[in-house]
Amino acid sequence: MSTTTATGSRSHYGSIAIIGALFFIFGFVTWLNGPLISFAKLAFNVSETLAFLIPFAFYISYLVLALPSSMILKKTGMKKGMALGLFLMAIGAMVFGQYTTGRVYGGAVTGIFIIGAGLAILQTASNPYISILGPIEGAAQRIAVMGICNKVAGILAPLVIGTLVMHGMGDLSAQVAGADAATREQLLNEFAARIHDPYMMMAGLLALLAVAILFSPLPEIRPEDANADADPGKAGRSSLFQFPHVWLGALCIFVYVGVEVMAGDAIGTYGQGFGLPLDKTKFFTSLTLGGMLLGYLIGLLAIPRYISQERYLSFSAVLGVLLAIGAFLTTGYVSVGFVAALGFANAMMWPAIFPLAIQGLGRFTEYGSALLIMGISGGAVIPQLFVHFKQHYDFQLVFVLLMVPCYLYILYFALRGHSVGHAPAVVNGTAASQHG
Repeated sequence: MSTTTATGSRSHYGSIAIIGALFFIFGFVTWLNGPLISFAKLAFNVSETLAFLIPFAFYISYLVLALPSSMILKKTGMKKGMALGLFLMAIGAMVFGQYTTGRVYGGAVTGIFIIGAGLAILQTASNPYISILGPIEGAAQRIAVMGICNKVAGILAPLVIGTLVMHGMGDLSAQVAGADAATREQLLNEFAARIHDPYMMMAGLLALLAVAILFSPLPEIRPEDANADADPGKAGRSSLFQFPHVWLGALCIFVYVGVEVMAGDAIGTYGQGFGLPLDKTKFFTSLTLGGMLLGYLIGLLAIPRYISQERYLSFSAVLGVLLAIGAFLTTGYVSVGFVAALGFANAMMWPAIFPLAIQGLGRFTEYGSALLIMGISGGAVIPQLFVHFKQHYDFQLVFVLLMVPCYLYILYFALRGHSVGHAPAVVNGTAASQHG
């Protein structure tokens, strides 16, 4: 018995390390979107609204591709599906690099969409994989490790692209504003061309990782065996509609990703609303991700040893409400600081929401996961609402009116929504809570 457990534990550690490397990769790619908003606005000479097509295209791809991804994973299995997602991301990186160098905005946005499509497949596979790799009650702890990998990459991403591509943007913007048409085009062409080599290198790395995943020792996991519900009455359920908690979870993911992107990707635009300099605001995303990293470390230590994942989620939601109000009541760098602190509040939300929402789905796990991944499209919708409404109303008022209702719904899911439709588990003939 002990030998088997030790072997399984070692196998889990190896699998966690491999999946952690994947989370690092798509963390790096995902958190490039914030700096790319400012990059696109200058390089393509487009309005702020059009520049926000970068995160919109990225996150809307999850809505379009998540359900097909679950069907693909049913055919390929999770391991081959992860490799396929990486290959698709490599193609998207090449498309983005080529079209950005040529300053063809439609092509660049298409590249971002393809990257998001690859990530839709990768996330549809990797999130349930890590959730059911061990006991579901400790899934938030395992996902917290993934989150640390993700956010370390996210902290590095703006710094890397800021150093390699976006250096001197403030001075360049002033030069472009005062230049004649021919000089302006030359300056912008040279600026846009900076993106080519980094994205070609990224494409090559993603392709190599795809091959590495195919030959890795990752075990295949059958969700119908690893994620069966303790309630025997659910074995006969024939539709995902018979699991209301996963639908409530999908809406929770929608609003959560919306507030995460607002605090991470839109923080630069938020700071610019106070007139803060571009050469400062391009690094604000790293501040938010630093807060998230701290939140993951605390969550990793606390869950489930001292607090359950659903109770920690409710605490995080209340903190999100308070910080959003704090941002509204202050100005300048202090207000930006409150927005960055939302990273701490947001950190353990995904690690708690995802396993709570897919718990007990059994053979419907891939489809339930796809439904949750579709919820990532909230990262497209909520920031778009922000950038449109801020054209007509005070940007701080718009921010707080979008953020607070989202956090209140997350609080509902933590307190009640995650258990809707769950019957009490039976332990030694006695009814008990599903989540302890």
